[in-house]
Amino acid sequence: MIARRRQVALALTALLAAAAACQAQERQGSAPPGRPAPSAARGFTLVASGDVLPDNSVVDRAHFDAGGNGYDFRPMLSGVEPVVSAADLALCHMEAVYGESSDYTGYTAFRSPPEAALGLTATGYDSCSTASSHALDDGAAGIRRTLDTLDRVGLRHAGTARTEGEARSVTILPAGTARVAQLSYTFDTNGTLPPDQPWAVDLIDERRIVADARAARKAGADVVVASLHWGTEWQDDPDEQQLTLARRLTASRTGGRPDLDLILGTHAHVPQAYEKINGTWVIYGTGDQIAGETHNQQGVRDLRGNQSTIGRFTFAPPTRPGGRWEVTRAEFIPQMYDLDAGRVVDLNAAIANGADLTGVRDRIRDVVLSRGAAKDGLVMGE
Repeated sequence: MIARRRQVALALTALLAAAAACQAQERQGSAPPGRPAPSAARGFTLVASGDVLPDNSVVDRAHFDAGGNGYDFRPMLSGVEPVVSAADLALCHMEAVYGESSDYTGYTAFRSPPEAALGLTATGYDSCSTASSHALDDGAAGIRRTLDTLDRVGLRHAGTARTEGEARSVTILPAGTARVAQLSYTFDTNGTLPPDQPWAVDLIDERRIVADARAARKAGADVVVASLHWGTEWQDDPDEQQLTLARRLTASRTGGRPDLDLILGTHAHVPQAYEKINGTWVIYGTGDQIAGETHNQQGVRDLRGNQSTIGRFTFAPPTRPGGRWEVTRAEFIPQMYDLDAGRVVDLNAAIANGADLTGVRDRIRDVVLSRGAAKDGLVMGE
């Protein structure tokens, strides 16, 4: 964790130095404000993983891993730490809100231990999307408690807000020499928005998403990423809403440049396909990274609810002024939550070490590639 923080500090120092250099070049008329000179720009890698939605068994496991004193989610996530921490920017999806004073619950109204945030930070995550169907499971107090906790551990966030000003702000994150905007929206919430806080959770609305993406670009974002909590639960295939909205959002352009550079989907509980649409990568559903024992809509225990992927995208800087940061490599890394061990498992790494998990890995691969992403260059990463 200390090494990770040192890397972040060095990255921020480098960004400040680059900004100062840009300002000097601007005075000489050679570069726009807030941008590194073209020769200084370099690519970056972004990873994004699925829903963190701990049920009671996961909470009990974190309590056990803490030796019965508090909760420790670090061991649970240690298997994917090498992948996450190696990225320039790592995004998670905190679907549940945090509870208070050991008042922690699983399905149906989730209130998770705030120590989950420490586990995410230690694993190497930089920011979490928080707009989800469970964002109001503990009302406005749950949102406030969750965002306060993320702030304390140094995790950025997007999708829910404590104030109207925060709701109108843009989350912009450093990634190498690039500035990445993270947007986050949900199709609905299980609870009702507080009448005096209609801005507390960002809801999916095509015009709003496009407007926010354009505002992020004006605020200095080189790359705009939208996390969408959408789709039909327990369905491997994206539904019509996902397909239609993905087509429309990826087609939206300003000055010939796409308004969105990447779409990250969550909510369905199971892995769904990746697809390149109008030149932009879309993950319809990453699946649940941490959920515990899950039951589908028929009430049947369904192990797919513990299968997921990490998407990894390598971005290269524009080849011309005002151009797009292009994805030059797109990868998916299959993973699962081992119910018996209480650990998130990188399936490729586990198989390489002799684990008999090829059937699970191959099922995830087939779903991810089911809409032809392989022809557009998507590969399974290590």
